[in-house]
Amino acid sequence: MSNEPTPEVVEAAERLLQAAAAGVPCDPVRELIGETDVDRAYAVQERLTAARLAAGATVVGRKIGLTSKAVQAQIGVDQPDFGVLFDDMGYAETETVPMSRLLQPKAEAEVAFVLKDDLVDGDLDVAQVAAAVDYAVASLEIVDSRVAGWNIRFGDTVADNASSGLYVLGSERRSLDDFAPVDVEMTMSRNEEQVSTGNGAACLGDPLNALSWLARTARDFGEPLRAGQVVLSGALGPMADVGPGDVVTATITGLGTVTARFSGKDD
Repeated sequence: MSNEPTPEVVEAAERLLQAAAAGVPCDPVRELIGETDVDRAYAVQERLTAARLAAGATVVGRKIGLTSKAVQAQIGVDQPDFGVLFDDMGYAETETVPMSRLLQPKAEAEVAFVLKDDLVDGDLDVAQVAAAVDYAVASLEIVDSRVAGWNIRFGDTVADNASSGLYVLGSERRSLDDFAPVDVEMTMSRNEEQVSTGNGAACLGDPLNALSWLARTARDFGEPLRAGQVVLSGALGPMADVGPGDVVTATITGLGTVTARFSGKDD
């Protein structure tokens, strides 16, 4: 990637930044950067990241998206993507998730990994990345899109920080000695009604495959994964819409539960 962004990349980044600042979703950016141009899409994402860093945010990890073959097919790609997690995106289960920070949110249940080692050298295969995991927790990723109506293709979601919003981590920390991510079963409820089911194999065949893919890709982009970072490894099943006042709980075998409580309309 050249260091000098094209006018289209600059315009796409501005469109997404304005949508986020105004709280009003925008038109897709694929008309500017193309549907499947990976380099241009990540160049837009890098501009958004630079803007967040300039405003004082710090990077605390990454999220992996498009880990389901069905979702890949739906938006016309054959690969996952990644986005950046910032220090103001994580909420504790005891906190209320503010709807004011979200435009058109959806929730999905994932295995989150917290790293104890940098992933810089070597093959970064499944065995190496697994050995670098400090612990895993159940997580809810609250995905969001700055693009109106979730009218997205690959270029749109990558540019828009992989449709990242916020996230909540569960409190039960498990070592990979205690469970196998590929074997987990997931159920997710919204207001006590089941809205999603899935399993570890739905996430690129194994959430550790997703972590290995991310470790290699992040290194290729010059920003390798580091000790202490959080990785949301990808959805275990379909996502579900969330609205004001909703309570979403995911149960993941081996990892327990994680709950996100959303603020009401006026909060």
